[in-house]
Amino acid sequence: MLDRRQALRLALAAGLLPASARAQTGPGWRATRPVRLVVPFAPGGSNDIVGRIIADTVGQILGQPIVVENRAGAGSMIGAEHVARSAPDGYTVLINSAHAAVPAIVARVPYNTVTDFAGVAVAGFSPHVLVVNPQLPVRTAQELIALLRANPGKYNLSTAGRGSGAHIAAELFRAVTKVDVEVIHYRGGGPSVAALVANESQLGCPTMASSIGQVRGGSLRALAVLAEQRSSALPDVPSAVEAGIPEVVFEEFFPIVAPAATPAPVLDALGAAFRTAIQQNAAKLTEMAGVTPRAGYETPEQVMALVREGVERYTAILRAAGVQPE
Repeated sequence: MLDRRQALRLALAAGLLPASARAQTGPGWRATRPVRLVVPFAPGGSNDIVGRIIADTVGQILGQPIVVENRAGAGSMIGAEHVARSAPDGYTVLINSAHAAVPAIVARVPYNTVTDFAGVAVAGFSPHVLVVNPQLPVRTAQELIALLRANPGKYNLSTAGRGSGAHIAAELFRAVTKVDVEVIHYRGGGPSVAALVANESQLGCPTMASSIGQVRGGSLRALAVLAEQRSSALPDVPSAVEAGIPEVVFEEFFPIVAPAATPAPVLDALGAAFRTAIQQNAAKLTEMAGVTPRAGYETPEQVMALVREGVERYTAILRAAGVQPE
């Protein structure tokens, strides 16, 4: 197994590290035991899928295994609080696409989303998808809207939990289309998609990562990718613009963060390892999860700036939809 210096040297030679990471390949922090990557949702959701795609590569670079640990509950707050209160030693990190969404919808969050964490990397960005159970007699977004308006309160809409990206996407869809549906919150993306497949809920706006397999397999019907353009991961599914709901454009991002007091050398090493792993697995992230990595998040400050902007945007969406924090 490669140790961290060997792996970074090979990555540097292959041109895989961004400039900021290449400047930090000298002596620094080195992991001496496994690193836990906390996923604050049940297995099978988007964060779980993305985390597991990159975990092995990160482990090879650091020279220690990356253990994916699911700590589901309270719309990701249980897992996030655990990481915020963990020792800032580099051995506990969090991947949480709902991280910026929680304070927009929860009145009393037991940690500060920005100041209690330090940025490590951003695994990528992914649009949500408007999906229905195939038993629902609709094949377009406009047919779905018409059916829901004709049957107020009859159908259930599943989310990955209160405050999740799927919840915010759902509220945006409800506000724009003015439909009356019952919102049902599940404990993560995996359970919410399972409920859609089982027809416990008839529609939802899950992440592409948590639903792409079911869409491709035919157990869910995708009516629109909630983006301005089609996704190469689901090329036959119309964009929100093409589907006639251009105001319902919503994508999530996957920040990877550590406890706030984590020393700079530790963040440098973790950041370089995660960014390299993300770049090396970019094609797999897009193909398997519909997640597209983007440049521009090479420092802890850039990662946390994205989180801060997300809090502001999600809050604006929910307030416009008439949703107040509880």
